[in-house]
Amino acid sequence: MIADRRGLALTTASAAAARHYDAAVSHYVKYRISTGQWVRQMLDADPDFVMGHCFKGYLALTGYNAATLPRVADSIVAATAGLARVTPRERLHVAALAAWHRGAVDEALAAWERILADHPGDLMALRLAHFNYFWAGQAPPMRESVARVAPAWRPDTPDIEAFLAMRAFASEECGEYAAAERDARRAVEIDPTEVWGTHALAHVMEMQGRHRDGIAWLAAQEPNWADTNNMVHHLWWHWALFHLELGEIDAVLALYDEKIRNPASPLYQAQPDLYIDVQNAASLLWRLERAGAAVGDRWTELAEKAARRIGDCQSPFTLPHFMMALAARGDAATAARFLDGLRAYAAAGKGSLAPVVGAVAVPACEAAAAHRRGEHTRVVALLVPLRGELWRLGGSHAQRDFLTQMLVDAAAKSGRADIVRDVLADEAKARPVDPARRAGYAAAARLAMAN
Repeated sequence: MIADRRGLALTTASAAAARHYDAAVSHYVKYRISTGQWVRQMLDADPDFVMGHCFKGYLALTGYNAATLPRVADSIVAATAGLARVTPRERLHVAALAAWHRGAVDEALAAWERILADHPGDLMALRLAHFNYFWAGQAPPMRESVARVAPAWRPDTPDIEAFLAMRAFASEECGEYAAAERDARRAVEIDPTEVWGTHALAHVMEMQGRHRDGIAWLAAQEPNWADTNNMVHHLWWHWALFHLELGEIDAVLALYDEKIRNPASPLYQAQPDLYIDVQNAASLLWRLERAGAAVGDRWTELAEKAARRIGDCQSPFTLPHFMMALAARGDAATAARFLDGLRAYAAAGKGSLAPVVGAVAVPACEAAAAHRRGEHTRVVALLVPLRGELWRLGGSHAQRDFLTQMLVDAAAKSGRADIVRDVLADEAKARPVDPARRAGYAAAARLAMAN
């Protein structure tokens, strides 16, 4: 048995497998393209390495694509074969993988938290809990998870910058902007390639309306993104949002075509329908159209990707983005089949995602389609009851904002100034920026003031 860099026991006789495991964990939490290579190398070094098979399964699930589920099942079988000889911590990891695979995200989170209670330095458990809290929309538990293990993370702990970046992002999502900025800047000072820290500070600047600061921050960090995986597209998305708020539409379109959704990019070609990339692209096109930009045929390839993911509900937050693409293309028949797939998934009732899909994703998708058709009263009827539930889709405040903008736009166009005022009041409480100064709310704010 060998220990990893943080002193945690790994059940393997291969020093090479343990070294590759350490490298894989570090590369994973820092969004490196090369993570998969390290996973392959650890399993080449020890084909019976339980944590290697577990890691392989985890990595596949982070793509939120139902097509990977059979491969994950194979990883679970391989990991389970060695359960009798591994540590309790490693057994809990396999249990978490199996729970996540069957859609029981709450059970997986409980397993990771049990690991962290005894082994607060388990960076893999910490990051996976952080990741899943985020995509379940659970910001306070995400912050609490990081806070519980904080005493174990000292300045000399390996990958301390990854811990600081997680704490920064959790703080930002809970509105603690000063603390978030401190941790984010420190993380990036320690390791300039710590993109989760870079990302956390971009969120702070977005929420505070510091658009020029945001552009300058990302421009200064961009040379450090050479080995970054698709997370780099999301960083460019933030960059584009700063330009959009400044009314610099040409700059946004250029970023979209060159950096965010470039079919010539090796990252695009490797995963053309990755959930986060679809979210970036669809929400940005929708915002651009609201700003009066002509986006041409850019929706087409997104709609084609959506048509191939009917019934795939691994990522509830991605579903309204797929629907926006189908609606923009005017493909009513495929959009109807897409909704039928969501309803069937929800009706099956398996796992913790089914209730979210049925209660939140379905009406959000119906609203996205109705908004494209100009049925603004219908949009209001669908989204007003969801105002307090949209967090359940997952994602950040900045990401979910397009749905709030959709409600405000529909309320304004259907003459519901009362709803506009209510939403603007909530937005004023949520961000330290006057909604009247924000691109997606200014027109509605003028209506509210006129009525």
